[in-house]
Amino acid sequence: MTHHSDFPPPVTGLTDVDPARVGRVRWESFADALVASAWNYASPSGALLDLPGPVSASGRWSTAHEGYARTFLAAAFRVRGADGVDPSRWMERYASGLAAGVDPYHAERWPTIAERRQSVPEAASIAIALSETKPWLWDRLDESVQARTIDYLAGVVGTAGYTNNWTWFQNVIEAFLAEVGGPWSQADLDRNDEIQERLYVRDGWYSDGANPVGAKQNFDYYAGWAWHVYPLLHARIQRRELSATHKERLAAYVEQAVDLIGTRGAPLFQGRSLTYRFAMLAPFWAAAIADAGPLRSGETRVIADRVLQYFRDAGAVDERGLLSIGWHREFLPIRQLYTGAGSTYWASKGLLGLLLPADHPEWVDSPPADAREPVRQRALEAPGWIVVRTEDGIVRALNHGTDGDRHHPEGARADKPLYQRLAYSNVTAPDLSPNGIIGPRESHTSLLDADGVPSHRGRIERLHLSERVAVSRSRVHWLDMPGSVHTPDSDVWVGMRRGPVVTTASVVNGVHELRLAWYEPVPVVAHPTKIDDADAAWPAASGPWRVRFDGWALPVDDPHEAETSAGSAVRADGIRTSVIGIRVVDSSGVRRGGIPTPFSRNSLTPWAETPEVSPGQVAAALVILGTGSPDRDPIVSLDVTPGSITVRWADGTVDEVAAEGVVR
Repeated sequence: MTHHSDFPPPVTGLTDVDPARVGRVRWESFADALVASAWNYASPSGALLDLPGPVSASGRWSTAHEGYARTFLAAAFRVRGADGVDPSRWMERYASGLAAGVDPYHAERWPTIAERRQSVPEAASIAIALSETKPWLWDRLDESVQARTIDYLAGVVGTAGYTNNWTWFQNVIEAFLAEVGGPWSQADLDRNDEIQERLYVRDGWYSDGANPVGAKQNFDYYAGWAWHVYPLLHARIQRRELSATHKERLAAYVEQAVDLIGTRGAPLFQGRSLTYRFAMLAPFWAAAIADAGPLRSGETRVIADRVLQYFRDAGAVDERGLLSIGWHREFLPIRQLYTGAGSTYWASKGLLGLLLPADHPEWVDSPPADAREPVRQRALEAPGWIVVRTEDGIVRALNHGTDGDRHHPEGARADKPLYQRLAYSNVTAPDLSPNGIIGPRESHTSLLDADGVPSHRGRIERLHLSERVAVSRSRVHWLDMPGSVHTPDSDVWVGMRRGPVVTTASVVNGVHELRLAWYEPVPVVAHPTKIDDADAAWPAASGPWRVRFDGWALPVDDPHEAETSAGSAVRADGIRTSVIGIRVVDSSGVRRGGIPTPFSRNSLTPWAETPEVSPGQVAAALVILGTGSPDRDPIVSLDVTPGSITVRWADGTVDEVAAEGVVR
């Protein structure tokens, strides 16, 4: 690849100055530096940006195509908002790459949509970028290049099989084609519209796909950076306002999503594609661009500044000026098979605000500071979360409704660590190592078999959600690896044992979560679902079992620098993670992870266990993540009766939990 020495040198981007005085200039500088560093790895024509790092499952050719398409978004937003001012000559360079990429006889051509399915999202990014920069790029192309571009993009027309946010890729490509005189299909758009409406849940949230029986519990950042961003960009391609329906949904989503960002700019760590990092800012910018509310003028910029600075301070941009695969610094276990080195530049969506001109109120207004709120606690009904946000910068989401279940496999399976844990935060991460996936032991409640193997949670069935109490249940299972005493059948390399139904409740009072758990035998159902029957071939496990409560995995670089005691660990900066036995528990401790995390080189996870329990017997532990010393005895009493649990807190609050199946 050619190093383009005539590119502008990398700049530091954000600086410690009043954002209201420099506004858009700081973001322009950051975008220019980010794109320039990526272009150091461009092919001679500029059609392919073959960035150093892993290759996706679509191959190196496709990954280099991603590098072009996704950085093009950042450059396009930057030039459009500056009304064509382009000191780095981005439009000239992307035009050169476009001409080569769509030329079927060029050595640096792009993989077609027929050759690589991954070309669909990349074609969508290119269509968006071409639309936003039409006067400075598209309108100046030779007619032959325009015609070849139309032919290339037209590969999406008539294709099908999109069942999640990918429906929007086809919509935006065909919208651009319609604008420039290319082919498009009303049947495609009608089908996609139907799918999109079917996946809308409520309160601004879309499930990014549904499972085989129609359950919609696949919630993550795609609800924001895809489902609420593409409708706006689609409308802009068609030169119209965002529809009233999408405005209402966007406003509802942003009003909730703002509580998933800590006061110091750290976003919640949950869901797939987290290597896109600050792309999660895109729906906030979309609301500002569409004037959809609900934030005050200038507030989106303040939030975005904090988030971008958080990632920069954490090392997201490496010494080469590149976005590595990771969350803070490079951390390859965060990737999915579709993730390659070029994939990370979908972070460009987080630069969507550059579409706003420098004199827009969002760049120049300084909103008044909010009154400090020590603890903000709320229920997000669509994803099934209780969210607790505290002024120390920590965000916690107690998960009783999101399992990421889209393609339910008929074989043995592990929990998805980024979806099926009981709790997520913006300062901790699940264990993404192979052993951590095989045997989940953080932010998890499990039944331990006789060998101490923890159960997996499985599909989540919601039972109750309020601001203070969330209850869910699932049929747990155990994963049996080669060499275990539970040998799988000869035609599979990994086995599974079906377990009982475990009900888990979170009773939340600020930073304190009282976690309750009990199990019941699986009820006999005359007509089970297809998903239930898919597991019927696996053997049923037999007890006895113990309950294990695993707390938050506290990131540490050196475990010896943290103070630990039975069921508790506290870092030098004061962040503490604890699990305190309340009912039935007879042992506790702290487990050292011994492997890197997206946040650190190691971790410490508190846990508490019970002796053998019987069906309907309630176990309970207090689970805490926060700063400062924990309150002494925050729970006054815990009363368990058949069908009901009553919790009395030291502050006088009383919570009732409906507890079907509880015996004692």
